[in-house]
Amino acid sequence: MNLARHSITPTSPVQIFDTQFDADCHIFTTSTPAGFAVYQTWPLKLLRKREFTGGTLAAVMPCHMSSLLFLLGGGRSPLYPPNKVILWDDAAGAEVAELEFRERVGGIACRRGWLAVALRRRVVVFEVHDTVVRKAEYDTCDNPRGILAMATGAYATLLAIPGRQMGHVQLVHLPPCRPPVPLGPPPSVLPSKPPPPPSKHPVSIIAAHESPLTTLSVPPSGRLLATASSRGTLVRIWDTITGKLLREFRRGSDKAEIYGVAFRPDEKEVGVWSDKGTVHVFSLVSSGASNRQSSLSPLAPFLPLPKYFDSEWSYAQYRIPTQAAHLSLSSTSSVRSSNTDLAADEKCVVGWIKYQLIALTYSGGWYRLSLPIKGSQGPHASAGSSPMTGSPPKASSVPRQRTSSVSSVISLSDKGKGKERDKDRRDSRDLILQEYRKYGRWDGWA
Repeated sequence: MNLARHSITPTSPVQIFDTQFDADCHIFTTSTPAGFAVYQTWPLKLLRKREFTGGTLAAVMPCHMSSLLFLLGGGRSPLYPPNKVILWDDAAGAEVAELEFRERVGGIACRRGWLAVALRRRVVVFEVHDTVVRKAEYDTCDNPRGILAMATGAYATLLAIPGRQMGHVQLVHLPPCRPPVPLGPPPSVLPSKPPPPPSKHPVSIIAAHESPLTTLSVPPSGRLLATASSRGTLVRIWDTITGKLLREFRRGSDKAEIYGVAFRPDEKEVGVWSDKGTVHVFSLVSSGASNRQSSLSPLAPFLPLPKYFDSEWSYAQYRIPTQAAHLSLSSTSSVRSSNTDLAADEKCVVGWIKYQLIALTYSGGWYRLSLPIKGSQGPHASAGSSPMTGSPPKASSVPRQRTSSVSSVISLSDKGKGKERDKDRRDSRDLILQEYRKYGRWDGWA
C-alpha cells in the first residue's frame, strides 16, 4: 500500500461572524455571510438554518431553547441597522418586534421574559412577553465592548453590568426568573421552590479591578460573579451577596484579552479562554483537582513575597490548533489561503456540557474536551466520552521487527517506556480532545 503521495486539498475557509451558546449550552447559534443556523451542542447536529440575501448579521442570541432569537445587524452590508435589536420568531420565520436606539448596540443578554441591551454608557432593560415593555435604564462607565451578564436559572434575579467608575461592577436585581414550563407528561419530581431571601441586603457595587473591565460572567444561579480586566492576567471570582472576593486566578504573566469565563453547571470549576488560543480550567473547590501554585507559595505567610508567588494557576489547559494543523495529510507543504483570518483559528467560545467542555472557534472548529484523568472528580471527567473522532491526522508509527539477539532487551525497554507514558498521561495537565468536527459551512451548512 502506497502512502507516500496522499494529499488533501483545503476547502475554502469558513467565515463566522459570531457564535453564541444558549443559557444552558443545549444549543448554539452561528451567523455567517449566508445567514444564521441553530445547532444542537452535543451530539453536534444542525437543527435549522435561515438564509438571507439582503445583508449580514453581527450576532444571533438564542433565548434558552425557545424559537425566540435576538438579531443584530453587522458586517460590511448589515441586514439591519446597527442601532436596532430585532426580535425574531424562528418558528414563524418572521420578525415580531424591533427595538431602536440612538446609538450602536454594544451587546445583549437575555433570559425568560427579560432582555438587557448594552449601549456605550448605559444599559436598558426590557420585559418581553406578548409585548415588549421598557422597564429600567442604568448608567455605566464607557463600555465599548458592550459587556453585561444575566443569571438565567429558575428564580435567579441578578444582572451584572459595568459601574459608573472604571473597573467597578453594578449588581442589579430584577424580578425572579420564572422556571421553564415542563413539556410532555408531568415530571416525577416536584419542581424546585424559590430560594429563601438573603439574610442581609445584597451589595450593589463591587470594585473589581483598577483597569477597564473586559469580561463579566455569572452562573445560572447568580450566586457568583467572574470578572477580568484589560490587563488579561487575572480572573476574580466574587460572592454576589456579600461582595467578597472568593478566589483570584492567574491566566498568565503576559498581557492578553480574555474573551470569556464559563462556570461549570455545578459551579465547581470555571473555564477561561483568551486571544492566546488556550482554554484554561480552574477549580473552585478544595476537594478534587487542585490548581497549580508556585513552590514558594507556602512561604507567603512568613515572608513579604510579591503577590505573584501566591497566585493560583489553572490545573488543566488545551491549546486550540490553527487551521493549518488540520491539513497535515499532504506530503508537500500546503500554502494557507491568503484570505483566511489567522485570528479566527484561535478566537473561540467555550461552554460546559455536564463535565466536559465544548469549544467553538470562529474558523468553524468544534472541539469536545474532557478533563485530564488526574484532574477528574470521580467518573465525571470521562462521562459521555468516546474515542476521539474526526481528529486531525497524526503520523502513524510502524512497529519495528525485533531480532532474536536483542528481543529481551527491547521488550524490557518497551515495558519501561510504556510505564513512563502511562505515568505521563496520568500526570498530564492537558484537556483531552475527545472529538473534533466542523460546523458553520455556508456552502452546505454542514
